[in-house]
Amino acid sequence: MTERNIHVQRAAGEAVEDQEVEIVERKGIGHPDSICDGVAETVSRALAQTYLDRFGKVLHFNTDETQLVAGSSAPAFGGGEMLEPIYLLIVGRATKAYDGQRIPAETIGLDAARRYLDENFPELDVGSDIVVDIRLGEGSGDLQEVFGEEGAVPMANDTSYGVGHAPLTETEQIVYNTEKRLNGEYSEENPEIGEDIKVMGKREGDHIDVTVAVAMIDRFIDDMMVYQEAVEGVREFVTEMATEYTDRDVTVHVNTADDYEEGAIYLTTTGTSAEQGDDGSVGRGNRANGLITPNRPMSMEATSGKNPVNHIGKIYNLLSTEIAESVVDEVDGIRQLQVRLLSQIGKPIDQPHVADAEVVTESGVTITDIQSSIEDAMDDELANVTGITRRVIEDELATF
Repeated sequence: MTERNIHVQRAAGEAVEDQEVEIVERKGIGHPDSICDGVAETVSRALAQTYLDRFGKVLHFNTDETQLVAGSSAPAFGGGEMLEPIYLLIVGRATKAYDGQRIPAETIGLDAARRYLDENFPELDVGSDIVVDIRLGEGSGDLQEVFGEEGAVPMANDTSYGVGHAPLTETEQIVYNTEKRLNGEYSEENPEIGEDIKVMGKREGDHIDVTVAVAMIDRFIDDMMVYQEAVEGVREFVTEMATEYTDRDVTVHVNTADDYEEGAIYLTTTGTSAEQGDDGSVGRGNRANGLITPNRPMSMEATSGKNPVNHIGKIYNLLSTEIAESVVDEVDGIRQLQVRLLSQIGKPIDQPHVADAEVVTESGVTITDIQSSIEDAMDDELANVTGITRRVIEDELATF
């Protein structure tokens, strides 16, 4: 084992699973904040891959300030129309000239963004329903060379931190998989389901309430009866799905703001609330593990769009989650593990200022019993930190 500053301690409080109240949220890929996350990360990967292909290394860039301004629409049973387009602005920095070559960074970014939107939002016409713009400035000369010699461990770009935890609680698993499976297997058979699906889970004692907001697509909804059947279909699917993750009682609520008597329902033309006044920003939604978890420590950093080489706001949030999951898999006796990684600007990213693990052990297991095993497992993960960069660029790790 190396001399990395790894610290393992017993958690001060009880496991989240044992707390009386737990709250968990996930914003689906069609939520305006998630649209920004997805576009920013897709542009980030495209730029990184271009730099690798042309120069053999990733140059300086960040696209984590992407913003969405909502449009307006007139949804109607059987199909409505957009009245004003959504406006998406990709904002950041990029290296546009290197080693005597000019790089069409903004063209690359626009192409990547449009492909992402086309692939993920079939009801959203890029160019008419949504207008995509891009403004990438250039970083200072020293930032363009910030990554050091090829093959060396990069230096941290900032003094910042990342957090991660494992395993997921039952409520976290239900919330995460509700959105993923509604936007996956369920939507394949039920095209009326839009991509904008927001899930909120609340556990009080042993009862879990799941509140789901689903944007229904108007051209697949002929009348109010069909809409109500669609809502009930979602409720039944989520109720059944939840039994795969818990034996607790679960109550599912869908589109609770609906007022059938007034005709006020969650009907959209494109499948996202971005068509009806909901703006979006990178980093305002899910954390790096795909959840918003107020019962746990969280980083305020936006993960999507940041440079995957040395930007701590990205790397340490992804790595801390990876460490937590791998340590729980490798070391017996852990009930809950919370990992915090702190960097120092200018120091190697595999040598955090501190790598801290807070542990809740299983009954009959003490910290002393497993401390060295946890430290060894954390040390191995930190030694392979540069693998995070490769996996991000190759789209093997989700950032939201």
